[in-house]
Amino acid sequence: MDQREQTEPYEPGRPSAAQWAAIRRTMTSGRGVLTRRSMLRATGAGGLALGGLAGLGGCGIPPAKREGAGPASTDHSAEEKRVVFSNWTEYMDVSDDEKHYPTLEAFTKRTGIRVKYTADINDNVEFFGKIQPQLAAGQDTGRDLICVTDWLAARIIRLGWAQKLDPSHLPNAFANLSEPFRSPDWDPGRAYTYPWTGIPTVIAYNARATAGRTVDSVSQLLDDPKLKGRVAFLSEMRDTVGMTLLDLGKDPAAFTDDDFDAALARIQKAVDRRQIRRFTGNDYTADLDKGDIAACVAWAGDIVQLQNDNPDIKFAIPRAGYMLSSDNLLVPAEARHKANAEQLIDHYYRPPIAARLAAYINYVCPVDGVRAELSRIDKSMADNTLILPDAAMAAASHAFRSLSAKEETAYEQKFAKLIGA
Repeated sequence: MDQREQTEPYEPGRPSAAQWAAIRRTMTSGRGVLTRRSMLRATGAGGLALGGLAGLGGCGIPPAKREGAGPASTDHSAEEKRVVFSNWTEYMDVSDDEKHYPTLEAFTKRTGIRVKYTADINDNVEFFGKIQPQLAAGQDTGRDLICVTDWLAARIIRLGWAQKLDPSHLPNAFANLSEPFRSPDWDPGRAYTYPWTGIPTVIAYNARATAGRTVDSVSQLLDDPKLKGRVAFLSEMRDTVGMTLLDLGKDPAAFTDDDFDAALARIQKAVDRRQIRRFTGNDYTADLDKGDIAACVAWAGDIVQLQNDNPDIKFAIPRAGYMLSSDNLLVPAEARHKANAEQLIDHYYRPPIAARLAAYINYVCPVDGVRAELSRIDKSMADNTLILPDAAMAAASHAFRSLSAKEETAYEQKFAKLIGA
């Protein structure tokens, strides 16, 4: 899910056919779909949006690409004590009565800055289509802070549509950012972004369906005859191919075209033998819960939620490692309240605030020093390495390398053919 691209003479305003296929997978079964908790909590964060933002225009073709930092904007933070924040659904802690956002209200109480919060991001590409025309025209998007996955954050930065952050406004973020997130190749030193949460891709299995056997490698998923027809891989290219590259002994941060093709060939053999039941988004959760899928490549946040109700659901970190991406906070070019947005970013790097958020969303917390705070909320969460990775798990994480637009189109075409999309 992450990527940073090298300079190209032309930045497509619209995705290629292969990229559209990937987008459709995300929208119909991937992270763009309501999570299991979302379905159980139909009146969740999305319904609590504090003043919805008006829909913006469709995807257009931007003018000539600009490289580097976005143009300096006039910052109205001093005289306008407000910040407009767009985020994904189910990505903010909500009070028990579902009428309040406790950590946002704590920010306003401490700083006097009001937050207009809207959970209006369902998919990266769909959201980019809303804001791209304004960014390309050098206009304010109406948002001071957005949360996007690393590959889109990289694209926005590369186009010069992100504002460089002021480190003096981010003392907690600078001090408390966890090591695995400190310097991605698309934003070295976190000059433009800070992670909201980490998204691990791991192996999950139903111990009842495997008769108590542990499943802890991609090789098992692809080759174990006892799992034949009961295996699922994700329909997100970077997760499935990244995990397979690791299993082949390749570095997802530094692979070649030949390495990519070898990973696809490895998966294709399992498809041909009908080892793999299907490629899925997070709709694998129901089948894994029932045991129709015995083992799969999975997103950690889903597994944490499934384990709350089903003790047979287990996870494993392969010896070869696992994939880790992130969703990231970014200030768009021309945003009116940059300093206020920076204060809000820093607010979520205060350990008590970070712990409250982690306890609610159940993904990897990118903030050091939260264990004691999280233990006071729920000790089992503080001990869960899918939320607070220990040193060994942190060391096993890997990121998928930057892709150029040309590479992304070619790779998505090959991957779409493999999975029958």
